[in-house]
Amino acid sequence: MIIKSLGKYGRLCARCSCVTRSQRFNSTLANPANVSTNLELQNGPEDISCVEQRIIKQADYFEVHNLFSVRDLFNARVHYGHKEGSLDDRMRPFIYGSRLGHLIFDLDKTASHLRDALNITAHIAFRDGIICFFNRNALNAHIVEKKAMEAGEFSYTKFWRGGIFTNANVQFGAVTRLPDLCIFLNTQNNILAQHTAVRDSAKMAIPTIGIVDSNCNPNLITYPVPGNDDTPCAIELYCNLFKAAILRGKQKRREFLEPLNEKIK
Repeated sequence: MIIKSLGKYGRLCARCSCVTRSQRFNSTLANPANVSTNLELQNGPEDISCVEQRIIKQADYFEVHNLFSVRDLFNARVHYGHKEGSLDDRMRPFIYGSRLGHLIFDLDKTASHLRDALNITAHIAFRDGIICFFNRNALNAHIVEKKAMEAGEFSYTKFWRGGIFTNANVQFGAVTRLPDLCIFLNTQNNILAQHTAVRDSAKMAIPTIGIVDSNCNPNLITYPVPGNDDTPCAIELYCNLFKAAILRGKQKRREFLEPLNEKIK
């Protein structure tokens, strides 16, 4: 179920191992080079740079800031960490305190990091990037798979073999397109070992977003989000937020390209 590109638009299906043609965009939308070329022909190259700069310079172009509040995080139990004895020292800056032996996250810091993660997710969706959701907790696997499918993206919730990213061309026997963003709903394979794909993504310079609980190492995650990575209601909230950010990015992309398609016709 890893994303694989054969030729121009070949991909692995999100639900099986068959290669399928992407139906999300026509050839103009699916090839950013075509988009740039057509824009230059219609409007001149300066218009492209103007649009890109306008989007990048805005702190919250996709308005992901209003997708949730700190109260929503609290109601979804995002503030619950593990027991005090399991704390990873690298997570101390995100801890507010403890109650009855269990660590409590500072939800103001969590909200800030989560909004940054949602923002980059929307930007990558706007650029027609491939996004893959990861989860190793069997209790929440169905939630992650369902939300990824609703967002039109990919998910992987089983054991991850090392080398799928780092040695992809050999393993698949073809030129393979890797994801543009990996979202880890939990970053651990088990209580002691980190998810192998976290390390592989870092080696291949693939941006990552990770929900890091109090016992996790956030160092290899590009956009760490401190919070509960076990409770189903917390995982469902994360998935809904990332799905909303992805759909906003795709909607903005359609709005941006519709005038171009009309001119081409």
